Amino acid sequence: MALYSEKVMDHFRNPRNVGVIEDADGIGEVGNAKCGDIMRMYLKIEDDVVKDVKFETFGCASAIASSSMATELIKGQPLSEVRQLTNKAVAEALDGLPDYKMHCSVLAEEAIQSALEDYSRKTGKQV
Repeated sequence: MALYSEKVMDHFRNPRNVGVIEDADGIGEVGNAKCGDIMRMYLKIEDDVVKDVKFETFGCASAIASSSMATELIKGQPLSEVRQLTNKAVAEALDGLPDYKMHCSVLAEEAIQSALEDYSRKTGKQV
């Protein structure tokens, strides 16, 4: 059995939404000291909808794939839906992650939540 699903490998080899949004409305950065992964998420929000999202991730295949998939799941979604994104939803969308790599999907969730909190701080809007 393969260690990673085809979806994980696809999002690792061909990550979606990589980069920086210079005038981002919300930026979230998280890291895991144990494994060394670092994720930064950038959100562009218009009318309470994520119009654009980009990420920068330093980490393993699971971290990059989780970041990529998370951006795909929230792009174009209302903030009320984005706030509810879970690491399990990210892992399921990737057709699973090995148990010892689930922390990568947790980082993706936390990076998005951090970016939403940054947006709330900057705008005074509750998300």
